[in-house]
Amino acid sequence: MSLLVLLVGSFFLLAILRVPLAFSLGLSAAIVILFLDVSLVTIMNNLYEGINQFTLLAVPLFLIAGSLMNEGKVTDRLLQFSDSLVGHIRGGLGHVNVFVSMLFGGISGSSAADTAGIGSVLIPAMIKAGYDKPFTVAITACSSTMGIIIPPSIPMIIYGSFGNVSIGALFLGGIIPGILIGISQMAVTYYYARERGYPAGPPPSVKRVFYSAKGAVLPMGMPLLIVGGILVGAFTATESSVIAVVYGLALLFFAYRTLKLRELPHLLSESAVFYALPMFAVANASVFGWVIAYLEGPERMVALIQNIASSYYGIYLCIIIMLLILGTFLSPIVIIIIFLPIIQALGNLGGIHPVHLGVVTVMTLAIGLITPPYGICLLIAVAIAKISVLEAFRACFLLIAVFIGIIFLCILIPDIILLIPRVFMPKFF
Repeated sequence: MSLLVLLVGSFFLLAILRVPLAFSLGLSAAIVILFLDVSLVTIMNNLYEGINQFTLLAVPLFLIAGSLMNEGKVTDRLLQFSDSLVGHIRGGLGHVNVFVSMLFGGISGSSAADTAGIGSVLIPAMIKAGYDKPFTVAITACSSTMGIIIPPSIPMIIYGSFGNVSIGALFLGGIIPGILIGISQMAVTYYYARERGYPAGPPPSVKRVFYSAKGAVLPMGMPLLIVGGILVGAFTATESSVIAVVYGLALLFFAYRTLKLRELPHLLSESAVFYALPMFAVANASVFGWVIAYLEGPERMVALIQNIASSYYGIYLCIIIMLLILGTFLSPIVIIIIFLPIIQALGNLGGIHPVHLGVVTVMTLAIGLITPPYGICLLIAVAIAKISVLEAFRACFLLIAVFIGIIFLCILIPDIILLIPRVFMPKFF
């Protein structure tokens, strides 16, 4: 028990001292390993095995696909289409912000990319149109969380890889919750728009919708192809990442001609850097998680929580509280790798379906993307709008409350998550 306290305590101490997260994980694990009777070969094997997984190939490929869409200015086409559909509602640009995040989330698989790509365009536009800065930042950051819930989702790939859960089933399970979160955020936007007099855009016209849809139909084909291919069993979630890259290249080289061949090496090198940084954290987190398992951390945590709650709802409540706290300090990927054994052990104790648990875990961790001090999506949006983090975070309270409400709704009605995967992937049920 003392070594477990040393492990966790040294990690948080290093994190507080602003040591980079990947190094904090590795150093704290190394400190404890000095007291354990294990060989260096065992440690190196765990470091290597953490990233030597076939399903993790989907991560860099989806990153490349998202970069292709950003480079090809696909965001502008999606914005025009979203504006033609929902821009006429009171608070129009706020609704556009949410709607385009739902579309972009199905392309990038990354909430941070969503915030940066959409926020750089919509935040200045909303402020110029008369929306106050805190709300503009709040709706941009909160809506971008759908990037890791609506498929494809990089955290779901990590969860499925390390937790031995079907990534395809996780993808399908995120569809309805993602849509519900989007609808709830549009409802909050409409409420604020009525209270504060936010403007509405011009009335819709069939001609405008048609031409904007014409420009957006090909980009929207990517998520449809990914989800559709998984639904019919044409390819796996990992294979769908290859399809996404090929589709993106064909789109930009032949359909839009917005990408030149000489620009491709630079784009691929950037994607490699973006992939290398989280993978280094993944490797160190694997060793950290192995040390926790070696010290029987999951069993101790399960025994502790079992004394507090043993029912389905009680255990789920403990999981949600734990993830909300962890999410304020750590990235979703690191949390999944380190604490997945504990999460799944608690899920088994409560009789929770693995796919349902995986989707709820990712949904809960998405809130950590907008809660300081980690809150990467909030920090990106704040940097664009040039306001204080505290001021922006206050404006997020209602959106976060509604988000948590959707999570508990999914817990109360499991079929919100399980319906689509149960229909199209019954072998996992």
